[in-house]
This record gives sequence, structure tokens and C-alpha cells, in this order.
Amino acid sequence: MRILIIGGTAFVGRHIAQAAIDAGHDVTLFHRGRTGAGLFPQATHLTGDRDHDLRALAGGQWDATIDVCAYLPRQVRALAGLLDGRGGRQLFISTTSVYRTPVAPGFGESAPLAELADPAVEEINAQTYGGLKVLCERAVAEAHGADTTIIRPTYVIGPHDRSYRFTWWVERLARGGEVLAPGGPQDPIQVIDARDMAGWAIGLLERAVAGTFHAVSPAPPFGFGDMLETIAAQVALAGTRLTWVGTDYLLAAGENDASLPLWPGGDSESDINAANPAAALAAGLRPRPLGQSVTELHEHEMRVPTAVPAGTGVTRQREADLLEAWHRQ
Repeated sequence: MRILIIGGTAFVGRHIAQAAIDAGHDVTLFHRGRTGAGLFPQATHLTGDRDHDLRALAGGQWDATIDVCAYLPRQVRALAGLLDGRGGRQLFISTTSVYRTPVAPGFGESAPLAELADPAVEEINAQTYGGLKVLCERAVAEAHGADTTIIRPTYVIGPHDRSYRFTWWVERLARGGEVLAPGGPQDPIQVIDARDMAGWAIGLLERAVAGTFHAVSPAPPFGFGDMLETIAAQVALAGTRLTWVGTDYLLAAGENDASLPLWPGGDSESDINAANPAAALAAGLRPRPLGQSVTELHEHEMRVPTAVPAGTGVTRQREADLLEAWHRQ
């Protein structure tokens, strides 16, 4: 197939591009040229900016288009208008943040979706992100019809993850010692390895599978404690121990999901991390064991360390201070 990928050089798109190339497809990447210098010389690279410069896509014909980086419905509509049917089947990467909370554990793809009070809003923040993705999904369906494929991932993990959220916990537990575990071990969490999602997405296009699917693993119930214990089993030093520190205490101390990545904190939407993966599994998604992802990610970090985004994770001193104060209570 001739596959057009909007993005394809940062993280999720990078793994999708690799999976498409590995499967023998003719890949075109449309991106801004800001990341991934030298990546995928076997692919065609078209440079532009989906917000205001789609001219590089004025010619060409593709059997499928994968959009990994649309956050606003106008971006979806602009791309569809320019391609005007030349993009073939459409696969859109969305998010489990599209759901209206609360939702019950094990919810399916038909659960109620978030609705924005102002559908014209373009400011992307914690309050608008999910609703804007809902509008993007609808714009894709309106432009391309029932053959559209929509993938709703939870937290995506794996090599080259510049957010460093899951990676922070892998590297923290690898250092050993007393580890501050935030909240409660039963707080729901799900992840998906970018490589597993990527190979599966290409397979969906190859088999012309339409529909909407959760890309999440493991199936609920799976808690933050399960995640940390799985990470520890793969990388922690002897004597490493988890100390669970209460949510109210951490919030009062000013901590959040940046200083303690993936922790739901006071987020009322944490229950979206208990989605049912049954439809995706039936359509061929095969997530590798989480422990395997942990081992491979840690090995990758030892070879090619990721630049940690500013403000991600507590410092060693801050963690020690929080633990000391917690023990004094």
C-alpha cells in the first residue's frame, strides 16, 4: 500500500512509520522537519505545517492516510478538503480522554462522549482536550464515511517517548531505595506499547478493518500498584520498597501528575483508565506483557537516554523530604 502519515517522526507516528516500512509499504511522511532528522531515508518526506501550509500534499495519491497529530477539528477538515479523496482509507489516532466521566470500569467504545460548551474553542488544555478530540473524530467520520478507523489509546509507552511519564517510573525504580508511590495501589491505570499499537494499526489498514477501538492494556482491573510492582520486578535493585503516600497529603503538598507522572491526583477523569480492550483484541491487537515493555524500555534508556522534560518527576531531595514528612505524621 501507499500510506500517507501525517506526522511520523516523533513518537507514536515514528513507530507507526517503522511498522509500515517493516511491512513493505510505500510510506510518505508529512511533517514540519523539526524532529527525526535522518529518519526513514526509504520514505518520501514532505515538509509543511498542517495548521497553515499543506501545499506539499497538493499532488499524490495514497491508499491510506494515518493521522496521528490532529487536535482541532479544523485541522481534520482542512486535510480532508485538500486531499479530496486522494488519501484512501482513513485511520485516526484519538484518545480515551474522549469519554464523559464518570464511566464504569470496563466501559466500551459506545460510552457517552465529552461535549464542549463552546465547540469553537481552540485552546487545548485539560478541560478541552477530550472534547476537541471528539470533534476531530466526528470531522473524520463526516469527511470519510463509515470506512474510517479510529483508535483510542490510553497512555502510550515505549522507546522515544518524549513525555517521559511512564519512563520516569522505570528509571526511578531502577535506582532503588524507598520509592514514593502516590495515592492508592488500586487507582486504575492502563498503557499501550507504541510498537504494539503501530503494528496493529498497519494490520487494520491492510485488512480494511473499520470501526472504533480502545488501544489499552491490561484489561481492568489493573491498578497503579500493579504497574509499579511489575516495573519493580524487572528493574528494581534488591531492597527497593514502595511507600504509598495518600492523595490528600500529596495534593496539599502541591504535587500533581507532572511531579508524579501518570498519578491521577485529584483528576476526576481517572476512571477512563479502566477501558475494555475486547474489541481491539478481537481485531488483532496483541499487547506484549508489560514486564517486557519495561525491560526493553530500560535497556533503550541505558543506550540512548531520553531528555527529561522540565518539571517531570520529583527530585531525589523532594521525594526524600515528602517521605520524611509522611513518616512523621
